[in-house]
Amino acid sequence: MSRRNHTTDLGCIACDELTDLGAGKEGWLADNPNLLCALDTHSLALADRSAVLVIEWSDPDSPRVKIRPELSPIHGEFISAVEWLVFDEIRVIAVGTSRGHLLIYSLNGGLIHKQIIHTARILRLRVRGTKKDLTTDTCAEEVCAIMPGVIARFDGSDIQSMLYKWSQETNSKFWDEMERRKSGFSGSTFEQLPYQLWNVNKYGACADAAVTGIMPPPLMEVQSSQRYYRAIAIGEDAVISAFRLSEDRSRSIVGAILSKVVPVTFSTIASFSKMIWRSDQEPTQKSEVKPQSFARASPLTCLKDHPRKGEKLTLSPSGTLAAITDSLGRVLLLDTQALVVVRLWKGYRDASCLFMEMLVNNSLSSSSSHYEATKSDYCLCLAIHAPRKGIIEVWQMRTGPRLLAISCAKGSKMLQPTYRFGMSVSSPYVPLEVFLLNGDSGQISVINRYSQLKP
Repeated sequence: MSRRNHTTDLGCIACDELTDLGAGKEGWLADNPNLLCALDTHSLALADRSAVLVIEWSDPDSPRVKIRPELSPIHGEFISAVEWLVFDEIRVIAVGTSRGHLLIYSLNGGLIHKQIIHTARILRLRVRGTKKDLTTDTCAEEVCAIMPGVIARFDGSDIQSMLYKWSQETNSKFWDEMERRKSGFSGSTFEQLPYQLWNVNKYGACADAAVTGIMPPPLMEVQSSQRYYRAIAIGEDAVISAFRLSEDRSRSIVGAILSKVVPVTFSTIASFSKMIWRSDQEPTQKSEVKPQSFARASPLTCLKDHPRKGEKLTLSPSGTLAAITDSLGRVLLLDTQALVVVRLWKGYRDASCLFMEMLVNNSLSSSSSHYEATKSDYCLCLAIHAPRKGIIEVWQMRTGPRLLAISCAKGSKMLQPTYRFGMSVSSPYVPLEVFLLNGDSGQISVINRYSQLKP
């Protein structure tokens, strides 16, 4: 009996440019903590501490693009996070740095936007969204920057508006404006994107965090148009902690008075000083914009289990489930709404997890090719990569059996395409897939969506 193959080869990223990232050495892809990966539908972005390499893996003859951000050598600034931002036909690269800067680049290496978020290292850029359908009555698309003890949230519509404006300027060939923006490479040169900022370090600095969705306001609180978000964080001091995030930045009556009076007083004094000490000299460059103040973050609960430490966090598409790996080789499945661990796997040290969707009905795989599978035909699963065992296991959520066990080469890495903004609910449903990148051969493949679960 022939051995069944559970993956399908799609392309290869092998090229000479990969040698600068350490390709050819054992474990160059999976064992290097400074090597970051971000996957789009047909492209891969690989970043080390100083540069980002963009490869079109579906077209081996396409030119490779290398982006070298202008980083501060004085502060030892380096690239600490990378992610794709995809809005319809617009595809750009978002880069986070160790100094808290958010940089957005076009695919030809041009700088589109630069903004400081907070004076801390950006650990991860998390892109996610939920569509308005029969199960959810709200639509939320966002980009979150995760820092030690800090969460920053950008609304997807604000980033989309900025990118569409940039695209129109580029297509209209407003070169003077583009050259002015490039020459003044300062955070104050670019229009600042609005965002919310929260401090979630009550239980220690977090290793990872995520905004899981919108939640109702607390009881006995005056109703307002402001939203409240639910967030979870993992780290060394608390394996899991949960917070209610408010858009309100006012902390007290005194703080509100100071926030209103002090800026006005300072502005009046500055204007009076200019009248007395009038100077014809204008500053050649604006000072960098300072990060904004924190909004209110109220702790909900936490799980402390010393010496266990939370290491990695993965969210389901709806945000209602989270897979958390810890330092004791366990994988915890958390219900983010009830804040209860509903499942536990043991013996998975150094594991990584990704959610995916599979067709568990075998009749669909052999049915007519004209049939278009809908969302209801898929079931949510969790892919667990155990590098020490050399396998990837796919488990059905929430309490289902193991559907697949796939052998993978040492040095392989699981990847998932980034969330695509603005997709219509009426468009053909695209299931959540998991890709496998082989660090030895450079081959990229996708895990098949058809399980072999017997009724």
